[in-house]
Amino acid sequence: MSQILILAGAAIYGLLGLLHLAFTFSGTNFDPRDANVARAMRSSSPRLTRDTTMWKAWIGFNASHSLGAILFSLVYLMLAAMHMDVLRRSPTFVWLAGIASAAYVVLALRYWFRIPLAATAIATSCFVAGAVTMSLGY
Repeated sequence: MSQILILAGAAIYGLLGLLHLAFTFSGTNFDPRDANVARAMRSSSPRLTRDTTMWKAWIGFNASHSLGAILFSLVYLMLAAMHMDVLRRSPTFVWLAGIASAAYVVLALRYWFRIPLAATAIATSCFVAGAVTMSLGY
């Protein structure tokens, strides 16, 4: 049961990461509704450096965020699918996935919208339930 729950939680992050990456580089889903804001982002740089624009930083932040979710997913998919013995010997890794996932829930509550909130909450439930069942020996 633990393995299925971990795989499910990890798969959710993989799906979220892939969708986020696709939306970052295709379509206008992440563009501001106000065209003036997009123009301002393309012509303004952050105070930190003039080597980029706010628009390029926006795209880069979204892409790196996507890649982080994909990597998180792949690590736990591989561990649960091919190295479940490692997780059984060190259930802390599963608890860490639950904690990291819960941090994403907090971010979703504060900064994101309903779909990532629901998905990260479900993934967190999977990781935590997997950790609990593993800790109880199921």
